[in-house]
Order: sequence, then structure tokens, then C-alpha cells
Amino acid sequence: MILDSLMTRARNSIAKRKHYNRLVAEIDSFSSRDLADMRADRSEMLYQVHKQIYG
Repeated sequence: MILDSLMTRARNSIAKRKHYNRLVAEIDSFSSRDLADMRADRSEMLYQVHKQIYG
């Protein structure tokens, strides 16, 4: 029972981290020009991604 709970939490953590890393890589792939065209700020995007994934 306790081991199942621990394994489930570990799997969920790993899944969240993979999703977060994927989104960060996508944001990092944007050039400064791309961000300017979207009127976006890289640090704000990273903050919002972190907030979305981890709460």
C-alpha cells in the first residue's frame, strides 16, 4: 500500500518533469525575434509554464 503510493507519486513527478522540460525546450527554441513578434517575454513564459505544471 505505502509502496504503491510512493511509486504513483514518483511516476507523477517524473511525468510532470518531462512535460515541464519539453515546454521549456520549446520556449528556449524561440529566437528573440520570434518572441518580439509574439510580444512575449521569455521569463514570463517560463514562469507561467512552471505555475501551470507545478501549481
